[in-house]
Amino acid sequence: MLNALQQLMDNKKIRPLDYQFARLMSELDGNSLTTLSSALLSYELGKGNVCLPLSFFDQKVFFDQNAVTTADLKSCINLSGQPDADQLLSSPVIDNGQQLTPMVLDNDNLYFYRYWQHECAVAAFLNRSNKQAIDIDQARNILDRLFQRNYTFLQSVLDLQSDDSNLKEQLIKWLDIEHTDPIDWQACLQTVRTAQSPEQLQSLDTLIPQQYCLNWQKVAAALAACQPFCVISGGPGTGKTTTVTRLLAMLIEMGAQAGKIPDIKLVAPTGKASARLTESIGGALSGLHCTDEIRNLIPTQAGTIHRLLGVIPGSPDFRHHAGNQLHLDILVVDEASMIDLSLMRRLLDALPDHAQVILLGDRDQLASVDAGSVLGDICNAADGGYSEMQSEQLEQLTGFKMKEWQSDTDLPIRNRFCLLRKSYRFDARSGIGTLAKAVNEGNLPGIESAFSNSEFQDIQRHSLHDNDYDQMIRQAAQGYKYYLDAISEKLGERTIIKRFNQFRLLCALREGRYGVEGLNEAIRAQLARMNCLPSAGLWYTGRPVLITQNAHGLNLYNGDIGIALPDDNGKLKVVFELPDGSIKHLLPSRLPEHQTVFAMTIHKSQGSEFNHTMMVLPDQMVPVLSRELVYTGITRARKRLDIYCDNKVMGQSVIKRTERFSGLVERLML
Repeated sequence: MLNALQQLMDNKKIRPLDYQFARLMSELDGNSLTTLSSALLSYELGKGNVCLPLSFFDQKVFFDQNAVTTADLKSCINLSGQPDADQLLSSPVIDNGQQLTPMVLDNDNLYFYRYWQHECAVAAFLNRSNKQAIDIDQARNILDRLFQRNYTFLQSVLDLQSDDSNLKEQLIKWLDIEHTDPIDWQACLQTVRTAQSPEQLQSLDTLIPQQYCLNWQKVAAALAACQPFCVISGGPGTGKTTTVTRLLAMLIEMGAQAGKIPDIKLVAPTGKASARLTESIGGALSGLHCTDEIRNLIPTQAGTIHRLLGVIPGSPDFRHHAGNQLHLDILVVDEASMIDLSLMRRLLDALPDHAQVILLGDRDQLASVDAGSVLGDICNAADGGYSEMQSEQLEQLTGFKMKEWQSDTDLPIRNRFCLLRKSYRFDARSGIGTLAKAVNEGNLPGIESAFSNSEFQDIQRHSLHDNDYDQMIRQAAQGYKYYLDAISEKLGERTIIKRFNQFRLLCALREGRYGVEGLNEAIRAQLARMNCLPSAGLWYTGRPVLITQNAHGLNLYNGDIGIALPDDNGKLKVVFELPDGSIKHLLPSRLPEHQTVFAMTIHKSQGSEFNHTMMVLPDQMVPVLSRELVYTGITRARKRLDIYCDNKVMGQSVIKRTERFSGLVERLML
């Protein structure tokens, strides 16, 4: 078996790490099944899988090789199907978790001991049965005020409608009407037609009471207020940040009335994501229906998870952990889909027992780069509805009818999850929203329908023929010319950075013609032909760079973007806008690992949005392509999306779902 694994390593089919671990296990055990299992476990961990299910051995492909190679490996151990659990547990290097061994077999899943510990610890935290004590009447009054209808906005929308059917459609959308039959629509439309001011629309409160509506943002805030842990998930435009800003206003107001202002921290996995959270929270403050005193107590500055935990230079450990916990009362974590199992465990360990945790994220986006898909696992386990007691409490807090969202089972995790189901950014006339929905559902006819719909002016698909490739490069160069014009016009650093962030070309690969390296080179060459950039030299005015390695001492993190600009003395420095809005200048020689970023991978774009997004897929199917990758790329676009792809490759990508091996879902449903 070791000889076969060594050959795979020599041919670069598995990593040296996979082989060396298998070799060590072979020395400790000598059983070929254990040797193969350990190599497979290591290899799958490298792909992001937390464990190796025993059912995996029924598959016809190991190490992503062909069936013949896999059959040869199986023949080495005379394996015809799934191995017996007792056979594996007889190995001195595998136990059920009672003893300290390199590997653990639990629930027919094989783990590294450390990752088994991580999964068990995260599940134990999420399954805690404690609840937040809450004054129902007090919370209901605050929720009703914070989520009151915006009739000023509604009137501006209704004034643009030409007939009754459009008026009714807009009322249903913006008042979150769920039950239309009991409503006196004639009276409602008469009220709308005769209203001369927003105040005159307020009679709709009586005509369309809360019991006929269902605002999932309000439900999410109510749920989070009475649970020690809550996940709020939703796609782009569903209002995750708006929801959590109102929730924080409520928790602060309730705390103030009780005589204790909660200590709140806002974090995200990357510097870019924390900057967006800072911007979003700041933008949501002005619309809050609360006093200035409460508004001023809402934190607006987000940081990274690593900075919150306290990085120790040269060490994998953090300053804050189970033995030295964080000092906070409420923690809000945005872009939670990017958090791997190990980091989630470390974060939860560092929390004091009384802390409330609110995770925000889109469950349909790409999972974390490292092992695990914690947010996706939580959402999968939590689907199914609320307990009877939780449904009744939500009705009391919101006024909405929640019986139809009730479940027969009473699982703690299901009472701690809310999916925001309605996008306020994308409607029926939005190509981006329609396309994202079709991709997310794996609906290939729906994708074709979206691209062929002439009413959608915000999306366009292009082929990958040579002429189209050249057109893509020209279009990308034109998109970046906007920020380069700002440099030549000397409009200021913040304006230049803001303009650069309006547009981005995204791709799936790092190398090749359709990858970051080839696209960056082609775009720079095109900009040089347009006399926007010099054609030679590593450093030049306007060079955009992406940080690819955390540098805690410099307060720069993987994913941060800076632009090379001359200072007042004409010396070239790289300018970064930090999450707190401050500007940082660094000499190019001081930068951590970095690369040019006219093009960036879809993975790196998570936590970002751009008014105009271009996305290019490779001309043939590769392992990295998946439905989640395509969906994530599409949802980076706010106003305009251009996709360059082969139709067959896109279809294959959308059909292929990313499934990571994990036992967390089962642990949360016990």
